[in-house]
Amino acid sequence: MGLLDGQRVVVTGGGSGIGEAIARRMVAEGARVAVLDVDGAAAQRVARELDGVAVEVDVADTDAMQDALVDTARELGGLTGLVNNAGIGSLKALHQYAEAEWERLIAVNLKGAFNGIRAVVPHLRASGGGSIVNVASVSGVRPTRGEAPYAAAKAGVIALTRSAALEYGPEGIRVNCVSPGFIRTHLTEFAFSNPAWIETLESRTPLRRAGTAEDVAKVVAFLCSDLAGYVTGQNLLVDGGSILPSAQVDHLLGELLGDPPREG
Repeated sequence: MGLLDGQRVVVTGGGSGIGEAIARRMVAEGARVAVLDVDGAAAQRVARELDGVAVEVDVADTDAMQDALVDTARELGGLTGLVNNAGIGSLKALHQYAEAEWERLIAVNLKGAFNGIRAVVPHLRASGGGSIVNVASVSGVRPTRGEAPYAAAKAGVIALTRSAALEYGPEGIRVNCVSPGFIRTHLTEFAFSNPAWIETLESRTPLRRAGTAEDVAKVVAFLCSDLAGYVTGQNLLVDGGSILPSAQVDHLLGELLGDPPREG
């Protein structure tokens, strides 16, 4: 018996990285999945391995998302869940972002979540309720330099989650959010090529390691399951505690408490 036996869940951005890990965890827990991705070949690969449904779609395209959810509901025999995971990022000073890049980052990361919720709600109503999980980021809680539009969009996703939880809770639809910290995927591999970067990152994370896509997938599966049946409107950080230290005083207080010395 799995946590998600009988569930039918859509995962956006499911062709790689965190989304792929979520799709695999869903199936391992007994669900059937539809893998949505702007990269159709990636969606096909994952769906084929999981006996799921693949749809090539840009989550920022409102009409295309509506059609995609209708198609997946028909293929899976209805829907009980949605994971809004698709996202993109960039890194540069705020004044260096061109308007088009700003708009694309907001469109995929924030509008994409809106499009997903808007499209899935009728199908969840038809199923008598269900669960929506939005993937945000610690950058939406504690903004970082160089990620202004990304951080703004992810903060918006967290707020959107809470509004949707209020609106759809009376219909048995739970809406929650996870905010990953630094997670090792193909998009972050560049950092692992530099031992000094990783040493600094891990030393400033209470659990002393970078996260994995599976770390996030486990939390998402929990939120989609009956174990979280009385949980809605929440933002769970999956960051190894990295958001906890204070950059101003944590190093000093750690020395006063007798913590081992660290660089930086």
